[in-house]
Amino acid sequence: MFELQVVSNTPMTGVDDIDVLAETFLTQIGYLSKGYDPRGSGALTLRESIPYRIFMDFFMKNPSKAWAAEEIAALLDTTKPTVYRYINKLKSMDIVEYTDVQGADGQVRRGYRLRYGDLSKAWSFCEANVKMAMDNYRKTVERFGQLAKERAEKS
Repeated sequence: MFELQVVSNTPMTGVDDIDVLAETFLTQIGYLSKGYDPRGSGALTLRESIPYRIFMDFFMKNPSKAWAAEEIAALLDTTKPTVYRYINKLKSMDIVEYTDVQGADGQVRRGYRLRYGDLSKAWSFCEANVKMAMDNYRKTVERFGQLAKERAEKS
């Protein structure tokens, strides 16, 4: 299921600090909860938090590399369920995709990477999903209006 938070915003084209831009953007789209407190996870700042580091240290620093959840969990000294919680959020937004990755032991595992290995291309996919969802809402609203009019005429 596609799920993305859409809020009115001002383009951050004048921001030169990638971390400020990332924090704001990731909160706006719903990846990071508004008011997220990283201290519960042992991090002192948002930038040290697990969800932020998964996105920035793994997917943004190496966008075309596929990461196994086990590998991310080990490198961040956290649990696989925690990693999957944040990967699943990104998957629900269609920002990351599945791909196979071969482990050090030679086994092929499910890996994750930015869709198409490029944030801009991944975002185009998100935009297409938003347009399709909005078109479906439009059809529902039109049907709702039609049924409301019919009910009013019967009264």
